[in-house]
Amino acid sequence: MREKEGANVVEKSLYRIGELAKKANVSPRTIDYYTSLGLIEPERRSDKNYRLYCDETLIRLKRIEQMKAEKYSLDEIKRELRDWNKVTSEEEVSQKLSELQHQLVKLEREVKELEPVLNQLKPRQANRLYTRIIPQTAACVEALMLLMNKSNLM
Repeated sequence: MREKEGANVVEKSLYRIGELAKKANVSPRTIDYYTSLGLIEPERRSDKNYRLYCDETLIRLKRIEQMKAEKYSLDEIKRELRDWNKVTSEEEVSQKLSELQHQLVKLEREVKELEPVLNQLKPRQANRLYTRIIPQTAACVEALMLLMNKSNLM
């Protein structure tokens, strides 16, 4: 679907319930239920009065399903989503970076507690231990450390 915005033409995807359900891997009935609870809402209605949902709703649905998998209640999900809407993307990024900083400090403390034990390991023991760490995990930690050390971010 195309929406005109002044002289510019903006492409905006809108989905009927069945299409949205398929993309989000949920049932149309679930979408109806979430709509009735106010967890999601249609962007607008079509000429034939179909409810049309946008890409943001798809992102929101995926977030709802993720939170359900994490055992959040529907009331908790509703509160989280309400708070999520209040946060600007800059605030959200800042908050996430602060959370990561906190987790890194915690991990750093735990590593320091292990340091005396690690220093007493024989080379073969240390090698076995370090090869158990998944390379992606080590790369992730290194990337986080680099990100957190950038002076313009913190």
